Amino acid sequence: MPAMLPGTQEELGRPEEGWRRRLYVIVFESETPAGRAFDKVLVVAILVSIAVVIADSVPSLHTRHRTAFDVAEWFFTLLFTAEYVARLVSVEKPVRYATSFFGIVDLLSVLPTYLAIFVPEAHALIDVRILRLLRVFRIFKLTDYMVEIQMLGEALAASRRKILVFLTAVIMVVLILGTVLYVVEGPEHGFKDIPTSVYWAVTTMTTVGFGDITPKTDLGRLIASCMMLLGWGTLAVPTGIVTAEMTVRQQRPVFLPRICNQCGATAAATDALYCHRCGTVLPAATDSPLPAAEADSARG
Repeated sequence: MPAMLPGTQEELGRPEEGWRRRLYVIVFESETPAGRAFDKVLVVAILVSIAVVIADSVPSLHTRHRTAFDVAEWFFTLLFTAEYVARLVSVEKPVRYATSFFGIVDLLSVLPTYLAIFVPEAHALIDVRILRLLRVFRIFKLTDYMVEIQMLGEALAASRRKILVFLTAVIMVVLILGTVLYVVEGPEHGFKDIPTSVYWAVTTMTTVGFGDITPKTDLGRLIASCMMLLGWGTLAVPTGIVTAEMTVRQQRPVFLPRICNQCGATAAATDALYCHRCGTVLPAATDSPLPAAEADSARG
């Protein structure tokens, strides 16, 4: 269960030695026992903090357990603040981490509680409760600890051009058929303008069908029927594209990282013979690579 996406360690800068190096191994590398324990504790804390946010939004629970919710919120805020500071001080390039996606998510997960101190609820231009909803951003921190979500993100990124072409074709169909329905049905049947007709086309293509606008003429119903069938088959296209990319990544050979038996450091290079930290002879590399799914299981 890797803590960071591939390449991030080099981009943030890994300390060579000292307490910052040891802290870096704990908060960014999950191959060691300490790193795995840190990740597991953090995931549990994120899930519990989200449960607190959801429960606190229920008026009856908020009134009855307000003090307990406040104590829990401050506990999680201080915990995630300590994690955020630990990540900043343990890398060579803290600004790069602070401006990264996960760095911004970490900041947003703790910022609302501190803002609530300086923005009185009675005089704020924006209700503090709205700012506190940003705590839900903690859920995005989970993506940093789940191999499956990372694989899905990579598959979506690799499929973006194909999906873009697909969406472009869908938009063209929606615009054309929406305009056709505007001409066929007209304002007297609720299709008062082209944007309204396009809205109807979108709800029809996606098989949502709110029913607030419906064609009344036979020709309009025929076109609507064709769009429903077209939409039913079209929805499967992006799913197939992403699934194909995920299959490719799951079958891609992945070599397990070699871990020093003495200090727990990860080999700095695939052909390294000795640990770059303590000089101990590294275990031999595996002769054959594992598929991605088996490698993830072996890491976990």
